[in-house]
Amino acid sequence: MDNPFEPADDPCTDRSPRLSVGDLERRKTRRLARECDTCVFKPGNPMHLDPGRLKQMVAEARGAAGYIICHSTLPYAGSPVPPAVCRGFADRYHTRQLQVMERLWGFVDVEPPEPYPARTPECPGDTHHA
Repeated sequence: MDNPFEPADDPCTDRSPRLSVGDLERRKTRRLARECDTCVFKPGNPMHLDPGRLKQMVAEARGAAGYIICHSTLPYAGSPVPPAVCRGFADRYHTRQLQVMERLWGFVDVEPPEPYPARTPECPGDTHHA
């Protein structure tokens, strides 16, 4: 039997809105000014990606999307910095999409968010106990 749903109506279709790296006020594209502390492109795999995952991400980004959004600027990360193009990716890959962004709007470089301090069960000097 044929699928009764149109592709956009299919319950299995991802309807999540694509995150925007556009800065509407400046009319430019947000890009990190430098790699964040846990950039997936830093040596030593600071994000503990599974083997081959970075290669897969790069292949996908070099295709349809044209860039990778820095993980530290994603909304679920609680970042005060809105989504921005990963500097590690932008410095290594000059995709057609990034070239168009640069020519049409240019980039505004934003500082990466500060890394979260390591959480510990108790803070030194904490005298409050449950």
